[in-house]
Amino acid sequence: MSLTLSDEARRHIAAFADVADVTPVDCLVEDDRAVFVIPAGEMGAAIGPDGETVEAVEAQLGSRVDLVENADEPAAFVANCLAPAAVRNVTLSTQGGSTVAYVEVPQGDRGVAIGAGGESIEATRRLAARHFDIDDVQLA
Repeated sequence: MSLTLSDEARRHIAAFADVADVTPVDCLVEDDRAVFVIPAGEMGAAIGPDGETVEAVEAQLGSRVDLVENADEPAAFVANCLAPAAVRNVTLSTQGGSTVAYVEVPQGDRGVAIGAGGESIEATRRLAARHFDIDDVQLA
C-alpha cells in the first residue's frame, strides 16, 4: 500500500530523522501533536536514552510527539497503535466490504486506549486505515 504524505508530514519526518537517525515511515500531524510510525525494531533508537530524542523532536517541532511501532500484520499494528494500553486480542472482521478491528482491552486500560478526548483511538483508526485499509477500530 502506498501512503500519501502531506508536505507538513514530510517536514516532520525529516526533522525527526535529523534528530533521531531513524526515519519514520508515516506521520499524522494534528493541532497539538505529531504521531510518528517508527520502523519495527527501531523504537529504542527513536525514543533515545531517557526519552532524550523524543524531547528534542518535541522542542524542535513545538508540539507533543507520540510514537507507534510499525508491524507487518494488521492486528499487531493496531495493538501497537494503542500502546501503552494492554491489548489482549485484536480480531479482524470483514462484512459488506468493510473491515473492522475489534480490540479487547482490560477495563482498567480503556481510558488509555481511548485517550484524552478520544485522540488515541482516533489516531489508531486513521493509521489502521492508511496502512491496512481497516475501516474502523472498536474496543470490545
